[in-house]
Amino acid sequence: MMNETAKLTVSASPHVKGPATVSGVMFDVIIALCPAAIAGIAVFGFRAALVMAVCVGSCVAFEYLSRKIMKKSVTVGDLSAVVTGLLLAFNLPVSIPLWMCVIGSFVAIVIVKQLFGGVGQNFANPAITARIVLLVSFASAMTHFPEPKSVDAIVSATPLATLSGFDLSGDLTGQIHLYQAADKLPSYFRMFLGVRQGCIGEVCAAALLIGAAYLLIRGVIKIAIPFSYIGTVAVFMLLASRFNLAFTAYQLMGGGLLLGAFFMATDYATSPVNLKGKIVFGIGCGLLTSVIRLYGSLPEGVSYSILLMNIACPLIEKATAPAYFGFVKKKKEKKAKEQAKEGAGA
Repeated sequence: MMNETAKLTVSASPHVKGPATVSGVMFDVIIALCPAAIAGIAVFGFRAALVMAVCVGSCVAFEYLSRKIMKKSVTVGDLSAVVTGLLLAFNLPVSIPLWMCVIGSFVAIVIVKQLFGGVGQNFANPAITARIVLLVSFASAMTHFPEPKSVDAIVSATPLATLSGFDLSGDLTGQIHLYQAADKLPSYFRMFLGVRQGCIGEVCAAALLIGAAYLLIRGVIKIAIPFSYIGTVAVFMLLASRFNLAFTAYQLMGGGLLLGAFFMATDYATSPVNLKGKIVFGIGCGLLTSVIRLYGSLPEGVSYSILLMNIACPLIEKATAPAYFGFVKKKKEKKAKEQAKEGAGA
């Protein structure tokens, strides 16, 4: 006989409980981000670690304070604020003033995340939105990319900024070799290992791929969004460059494409749930990124493309939602009624 004092919990379906928890998933993401964090510190030095520490500490502090002020349960223990802080730091140049890191953390946690209800209820990726706000507000600091291992070195263009000045109708291979010879464009090996200008967490393709492999093996993310995103960029760049593999390789390893595709576009709260929706989402991100890179005023377009697709996510899910069990299409339903009438008349 049921105890009269026992409480019954009523919740929306589905009622199948899985072993995964928010803190467990976030811990896996932190582990996956570690190779890129180590690479960022190795390439840019101690200040990269300082930027990460300030971003993570600020995000955790703002989450704790905002939850207390709103008189809600403290959710710092789910580690989502730590992930947001790391991703924000990865999207910043190593030379950025630390007070700007605090402002970015405030935007990410308080405005984008907590004001919309907390983890899982934000309409856009907090780290990406914060990066865009900082880029618009402090363009000079956000586009100041020192040489590896020296914050005070003479600043030169990032690989994507260099590529944006290429003549797509000309000899791209010749232009690439010319810039490589003048040391204005890093070699493919340096691009892969991250010895180049760029944001802290986006430079090392090898580290990002190691982290992505970990997430895929652990089942934290699915391949649909990253594959369709990166694949779309690859196809677009191949067509735009008349199948120039060198130009396409630089586009794939340059900028924040790998970081965005594997670690930010796959955010549970801001990406579609079903497979068709994920593919459409990834293709949309890829098309927007490619168009911005080649024809926009900015050499990079990952952040803007993911944010725009985050906003379009509800529409994508509505358009690609699978039919519920027992659903009958209107045409089939109409045909069935006509057949029933003919049978009754006979």
